[in-house]
Amino acid sequence: MLYIYGQPTVFGNLVKHLLCIIAISAALPSPAQWDNDWIRPGKIWADDQGRPINAHGGGILYYQNTYYWFGEVKKGKTTRAAEVTSWEDYRVSAGGVSCYSSHDLTHWKYLGMALLPTTKDSSGDLDTSRVIERPKVIYNERTGQFVMWMHIDKYDYSFARAGVAVSNRPQGPYHYLGSVRPNGQMSRDMTLFQDDDGSAFLIYSSEDNQTMQACLLSDDYLKPTATFGRILVDANREAPAMFKFNHKYYLITSLCTGWDPNRALVASADSLLGPWTMDGDPCTGPDADSTYHAQSTFVIPVEGKENDFIFMADRWNKTDLQHSTYVWLPLHFEKGSPVITWKNVWKPE
Repeated sequence: MLYIYGQPTVFGNLVKHLLCIIAISAALPSPAQWDNDWIRPGKIWADDQGRPINAHGGGILYYQNTYYWFGEVKKGKTTRAAEVTSWEDYRVSAGGVSCYSSHDLTHWKYLGMALLPTTKDSSGDLDTSRVIERPKVIYNERTGQFVMWMHIDKYDYSFARAGVAVSNRPQGPYHYLGSVRPNGQMSRDMTLFQDDDGSAFLIYSSEDNQTMQACLLSDDYLKPTATFGRILVDANREAPAMFKFNHKYYLITSLCTGWDPNRALVASADSLLGPWTMDGDPCTGPDADSTYHAQSTFVIPVEGKENDFIFMADRWNKTDLQHSTYVWLPLHFEKGSPVITWKNVWKPE
């Protein structure tokens, strides 16, 4: 405090208050840190460095008390393939697969690129001129390897293959092994599912997206086997997100409408290979009929919580894909059915 002839001045009191405000402000978290204490569906989500998380079409691996988020890197100018007229083929150059880690599902640390794209090799699966989408990772206890599967395609989506890569560390880097059409079948939007007995399945849109298929992977998770099922026949579904509850399998998918959102549907089955039954829309609340203007990508089982899941979706900005955001919402079972609840702001319990 300033004094004149031993008495405090108005200016001195003002300085004192300003110093208090500065001290309090310094103790408060930064805007990025403040936002990361909560999940705000559809809003920009920053990592530990304050940068927007870039992990689209993603999936979660839980390993040794840590969640790992893998996703597509969307970066650069969005263009549209003019020669593709049947749908709005907006895309950016393939950016590879990023990886983030978290202990609480809200604060995420950027770990770097799990799988880098290549350049100047238009015949290569990972070239920036190709499509690298929906990466998912599971851990194989038998081999000690982390296995990543992803959708590999050409710009017009005529390639329709599933690619596989491996690493000795969850965050990578991953070594790409190649791509395949499982049992000669098309594979586009896909996910991975690891069952309680350690068996793993690739679930993917096939037959020009008219039918979903599920294929058992080999014991090392690196190859499709001849065991597969046509599980959603003539349903025209994509964006699969599979999970299990009380010994029953559930699969959330979207209709095939390009980048535009539509109503989600959930199917259920007692056996992963079917038969499957469509059970309706699991979404509730405002904008449920468009899956909250988003598209499914994964369902996270929350560790230690029997009836707690998180529904992961992407809110695509089709003409500016690098500015797409994420919609994460709680999923619980009510009267034996999965229910997704809209919340403007929330955090996992």
